[in-house]
Amino acid sequence: MSTLAKSANIFWHECPVGKLERQKLLKQKGCVVWITGLSGAGKSTLACSVGRELHNRGNLAYILDGDNLRHGLNKDLGFKPEDRAENIRRVGEVAKLFAEAGLICIACLISPYRRDRDACRALLPDESFIEVFLNMPLEVCEQRDAKGLYKLAREGKIKARLDSGQVLADL
Repeated sequence: MSTLAKSANIFWHECPVGKLERQKLLKQKGCVVWITGLSGAGKSTLACSVGRELHNRGNLAYILDGDNLRHGLNKDLGFKPEDRAENIRRVGEVAKLFAEAGLICIACLISPYRRDRDACRALLPDESFIEVFLNMPLEVCEQRDAKGLYKLAREGKIKARLDSGQVLADL
């Protein structure tokens, strides 16, 4: 989180083209599809498949992939709980902007803390936030382990919860 003092002289500027007009132009309603699950569960794969299908059907969608965002917008964040919370907050704010622009925003990232996902959900009307938990067994995620995180966790090189709970945190 920013340590800078919040300015008191910031005001929201309304523009003449609003959400409903953008939805009418695009012939679709903007929303956020939030895909969460363990590392290796297939979140990005599912997001890309859904994005391709929406494109094929003539819908405009954009994918906010957790790893991709850590190359740019969130490259200054680590994996401590407070960094994860800020990562999710930023993604939620960007996803909200995409939804308000009339796009179908597919956010796919490890977001292990319900309070962080709930904060993102609260940014949008209820019908505009769809949460998908990709409930992949831990064993399958470990087999896929493209990043080598489970191996590192098993070796004790990174701190993680590798039990029946669905959190692979503190990476």
